Amino acid sequence: MNLHIINTGFFKLDGGAMFGVVPKSLWTRTNPADDNNMCTWAMRCLLIEQGDRLILIDNGIGNKQDAKFFSHYYLHGDDSLDVSLNKAGFAREDVTDMFLSHLHFDHCGGGVDYKSGDPEKFELHFPNARYWSHKDHWDWAINPNPREKASFLKENILPMEESGHLNLIEGNESPFDKMEIMTVDGHTDKMMIPKIKYKDKTIVFMADLLPSTGHIPLPYVMGYDTRPLITLKEKAAFLNEAVNNNYILFFEHDPVHECCTLKHTEKGVRLDRTFPLSEIL
Repeated sequence: MNLHIINTGFFKLDGGAMFGVVPKSLWTRTNPADDNNMCTWAMRCLLIEQGDRLILIDNGIGNKQDAKFFSHYYLHGDDSLDVSLNKAGFAREDVTDMFLSHLHFDHCGGGVDYKSGDPEKFELHFPNARYWSHKDHWDWAINPNPREKASFLKENILPMEESGHLNLIEGNESPFDKMEIMTVDGHTDKMMIPKIKYKDKTIVFMADLLPSTGHIPLPYVMGYDTRPLITLKEKAAFLNEAVNNNYILFFEHDPVHECCTLKHTEKGVRLDRTFPLSEIL
């Protein structure tokens, strides 16, 4: 097995929304805000090269939406989905499996393109890939609640099914060797968190259960979460599991840190150390 980071660029979100009830005076210690109260976040994906399969976990925000949409999120940076794939030695046609932690636009938008720039026609960005989503989350996303409706964009989602490339995971059954799936419900219904067995280590792709190192303390829960009290329970259970099993956490959204380990302290589970993924490859 080989692992590759696929950076798809940076965007900005409101700091208050990202940290919920936590005061700005506290969260700015780890995630400084600009004059508009916006913080920078990565859209960092993970490519797994395993035998004859090339598995991409999440794919960033894409480029389909109009200028007004993107103006809300201040996209920046030199990285892009295809450039990062090329740097890793691959092309979009090589991807065999597109695994989606969940279907919010900043995690799945890069998986579908407008065909020849026509917003009425769609094509898959990864034409040879099976697209994997959780069955219960798919049902949740295509019948969106008012709170999440703006995050579930039909142009990002429905073409997967219409193309015949959609595959739905039921329960916690993993379609891949050396990958376990944990589902959580606090952020959105049945978000999938992959646990990847790599050499003698377990790497956990955190998605939005833990967006950054700044979200490790229990109360640091996003305002975007649909069920924040459930997130608290899920975080508490996971953080203890992570320490006890020496997990390596891989961050999708942390603008600086790729990976970290955790430790027990008198204040609860806290950051141990941060490091690039390349340190363990």
